[in-house]
Amino acid sequence: MRNGKRRNRIILAAALVLLLAAFGVTPAPASDAESLIKNSVRVLKEMESENDVKDMAHVLEGAHAVAFVPSMVKAGFILGGEYGEGLVLRKEGNKWFGPSFYNLGGGSVGLQIGVQKTAFVLVVNNKDGVEAFLRSKTKLGADVAVAAGPVGRRGDAATDAQMKASIYSYSMAKGLFAGVSLDGSVLSISVKRNREYWKKDISADEALKRPATDKRIRPLIQEIEKITRKAK
Repeated sequence: MRNGKRRNRIILAAALVLLLAAFGVTPAPASDAESLIKNSVRVLKEMESENDVKDMAHVLEGAHAVAFVPSMVKAGFILGGEYGEGLVLRKEGNKWFGPSFYNLGGGSVGLQIGVQKTAFVLVVNNKDGVEAFLRSKTKLGADVAVAAGPVGRRGDAATDAQMKASIYSYSMAKGLFAGVSLDGSVLSISVKRNREYWKKDISADEALKRPATDKRIRPLIQEIEKITRKAK
């Protein structure tokens, strides 16, 4: 059974690469951990100019963590798939910790065609959401509750203490800002990127206990705090 699942994942990955090639799109991952950080800053700056970003700012006010996927490729032609690399920062009081790096992927079957690159910001609302980034693998929607981040008229729900989802996801694609569900996608720790950033093998739990004071991560924290102030 385990070998069968592994074989299916390999087939899905190969199919996604071939599909992207057919559409002339190269699923190039970020060249390094620092590029992921810089691209996450870029995504936040793009979101900052949108009218509905204030709704995300309200959710950010009470965040336990914030995660980013600056470029996730989704593709489909009967067999669909998605893949992206990202990072997460944990917040405790007014202090930030991390980052820890992770991969986000998934697959689907259905009548679909096309290729799309999307950036995601995931606002983690509670302890369960933080723990999702500490496990070696977590399926969103099954292992932890995830929902499209509230925007527009639904944005009023962001200030409601009865929020149910552990993680709210926001996206930026083709210049459009929206709340989009990542139900069914799978989070997995990126051992490679964590080693690259921290210069040693480190667990996600340990990484998210380390103060985020390095000059490489400060611009991203400053941009998060800048958007959060829009909720005032």
